[in-house]
Amino acid sequence: MDMKVYPNPLDCDASAPQIQSELDDPVQKALIKAIEGGLPLTARPYALIGERLGICEAEVIGRIQLLFDNDLIKRMGVVVRHGQLGYKANAMVVWDIPDERVGEIGRCFGRFPFVTLCYQRPRCLPQWRYNLFTMIHGRGHDEVRARIETMADHCALQDKQYEVLFSRRCFKQRGARYVSLDGEPGQSE
Repeated sequence: MDMKVYPNPLDCDASAPQIQSELDDPVQKALIKAIEGGLPLTARPYALIGERLGICEAEVIGRIQLLFDNDLIKRMGVVVRHGQLGYKANAMVVWDIPDERVGEIGRCFGRFPFVTLCYQRPRCLPQWRYNLFTMIHGRGHDEVRARIETMADHCALQDKQYEVLFSRRCFKQRGARYVSLDGEPGQSE
C-alpha cells in the first residue's frame, strides 16, 4: 500500500477564508458530504479529506470542531458489521422501567461494553408499556440472554419486565446522510 506523505497539518495558507459554520458555505457543505459517508481508512483521514476539498488538514479539523461547537454535529461514530466479527445474535431488549428509575437504570446499562445503544422512548399505553431500549450483541442467542440476565441482576431489577427482540435480518446499516448528491441540505435518504 502506498503511503501518501502530507505536509505539516499546521501549514495552512494564512490567506485562507475564515471558517464558517453556516450550511450555505459551499466548503462546509462539501465537508459534511465528505464525512457523512465515513472517514477514509488511512493514517491521516482529515488530511486526505482536505486534499479532496482543496483545504489543509488543520482547516478540516477546525471546521469539524465548529460543527460540534454549534451543535450541528453531536457525535461521530463507527458502523460495525457485527456478523463479520462473529457476533451472530443481536437483540433489541425493551424494558418496562419505572419512570423515576429510567435515568439510573439507563446509566447502569450503559456501563456494559456489550450494550451498543441505550435510550428512552415514551410509552404508548395500553399497547406498548416499554420505555427503555437497549441493543445487545453476542456470538449466539444464549450469550445474549445471559448478558441480559447479568444486566438485570447487576442493575437491581427485581421484576425484570422486558422483551427480547432478536434480529432476523439486516436490511441497511450506515450512518445518516444529510447532504444530497446535489449538495442541498435536508434531502436525506
